[in-house]
Amino acid sequence: MLQLSLRKKWKKRKLWRKKRLRRRKQRRVTLSDGFVQKRKRWNTESSEVYLIAGLGNPGLRYKNTRHNIGFRVIGLLASKLGIRLSSKRFHSKNGRVRFAGKEVILLCPQTYMNESGRSIKACVDFFCLDTEKLLVLHDDIDLPLGRIRIARDGGSGGHRGIISIIEHLGTREFARVRIGIGRPRYGEAIEAFVLSPFYENEKSVVEKVVELSAQACEAFVREGLQSAMNHFNCQNLADEEVTN
Repeated sequence: MLQLSLRKKWKKRKLWRKKRLRRRKQRRVTLSDGFVQKRKRWNTESSEVYLIAGLGNPGLRYKNTRHNIGFRVIGLLASKLGIRLSSKRFHSKNGRVRFAGKEVILLCPQTYMNESGRSIKACVDFFCLDTEKLLVLHDDIDLPLGRIRIARDGGSGGHRGIISIIEHLGTREFARVRIGIGRPRYGEAIEAFVLSPFYENEKSVVEKVVELSAQACEAFVREGLQSAMNHFNCQNLADEEVTN
């Protein structure tokens, strides 16, 4: 009787272990939209892969600052495409989605602005991405609030996040969306200005600019860089001028 009882216990324990392992495997393959699929490698060989990265600083302290407008665009884009940035690979928060017949990775580096290139380089290397399929969103004090400028390549303009990306990738040839945040109006130092929230009377324009930038990202994937440049570089939400 004792041996029979022990056998039953061991059988129960084995079944419990199997169930536990099965649950672990399922958790590992839970995609960013929350649905569980059968365990398989994410196959990128049969489709184009795009990486859209928004720059910013992690943490609540920086959440609504001007420097983090790239993060805000990625957040809106993720919401529109129905995914969550639940993965923490590549020193980032990221998620994957299929859009317009292409695989798209949305990524927010968690390395702080000055080391953004480390995160983007890790993702580019992992997926063997062509930098023509990379789009980076960042704030730009040389553009007025309400304007965005899509560029095929170029220098850093003194932006430390872009400097880091150029250094890590070893090239300037990647597309970027420069999002205008304007310049200080009340004598603030530049460093303090970019790390401060938008003025209260700017917030309605900011929401429209974030939406416009998200649309530009969709156009980049769906229609290509040149088409996105032609359509969005001429738009000016700054016509709705904010007053002091």
